[in-house]
Amino acid sequence: MSQIHTLTMPKWGLSMTEGRVDTWLKQEGDEISKGDEVLDVETDKISSSVEAPFSGVLRRRVAKPDETLPVGALLAVVVEGEAEEAEIDAVVQRFQAEFVADGGADQAQGPAPQKAEVGGRLLRWFELGEGGTPLVLVHGFGGDLNNWLFNHPALATERRVIALDLPGHGESAKALQRGDLDELSETVLALLDHLDIAKAHLAGHSMGGAVSLNVARLAPQRVASLSLVASAGLGQEINGHYLQSFVTAANRNALKPQMVQLFADPALVTRQMLEDMLKFKRLEGVDQALQQLSAALADGDRQRHDLRGVLGQHPALVVWGGMDAIIPASHAEGLEAEVLVLPEAGHMVQMEAAEQVNRRLAEFLRRH
Repeated sequence: MSQIHTLTMPKWGLSMTEGRVDTWLKQEGDEISKGDEVLDVETDKISSSVEAPFSGVLRRRVAKPDETLPVGALLAVVVEGEAEEAEIDAVVQRFQAEFVADGGADQAQGPAPQKAEVGGRLLRWFELGEGGTPLVLVHGFGGDLNNWLFNHPALATERRVIALDLPGHGESAKALQRGDLDELSETVLALLDHLDIAKAHLAGHSMGGAVSLNVARLAPQRVASLSLVASAGLGQEINGHYLQSFVTAANRNALKPQMVQLFADPALVTRQMLEDMLKFKRLEGVDQALQQLSAALADGDRQRHDLRGVLGQHPALVVWGGMDAIIPASHAEGLEAEVLVLPEAGHMVQMEAAEQVNRRLAEFLRRH
């Protein structure tokens, strides 16, 4: 029984409407396994590989290098089993005849981030999925809910998943009172209260990992499990030069060397990513918030918080990129937790190795 699959332009994040085909990584006639990277695509936010959601033989590459196509457009045809060229022609023709680019009207009906006064300040969050024990995604220093754009939809196929902008970040209020870990953790708890969530799984990246650990310390009964991605709070060392240089960077030339340190592959840092980050850093109140937070996180190259003692009270998964240049992957050793180290990835491991991270995280959450 043959199956003809269509590989289409994915949608990464809320704002993506189109992508430019960069390089094909597979040739026509190649065997493809589910999860294989088939081609590289660049968007206005990020470059990444499109992974095959199915197995088979790559029979037809429809999209051409340098071609810019809307989300959902046909990229390739993959066949499991046998199929005549004429059958593939018919599938391509039918797809192209029926395909309508996802225009503004359709997008307006899609899920949108929400904003509300929570715990006395404006917060932005974004929800996908339903059912199960909810999962809350907590981004890192200088990030926002888009740091989870490759993870949020995949994880939301099995449960309600909420990503938020911490105070001082994204589109949440920028002013902080103390700018310490407790203030950020109290905000996460206030959002759980606002959404009537008694207990949640927490997944935190970098500073967000320390926030998640601290939520579990402050309110253990509210936490079902902890997933800690390149987390702060699990060891002494941190790249203090990165933190300070990121805070002070006021133009692209100063910011780029810092952003490049976040990824094992520097090509992932696009011009648009730098422009977006500079735009964020120039918002009123951001500079002060980042200064407060970096001072609360670290003293030079030493972290201020040791939260390893929190582990052991909740099921925990620790994920790290072996090439992390911000917080060393050696902090994953000797913890009361399941550990996944992905040797080829950097600090933004949830973006660089999204498929592996999503698979392991979903499997971990199913058990807990």
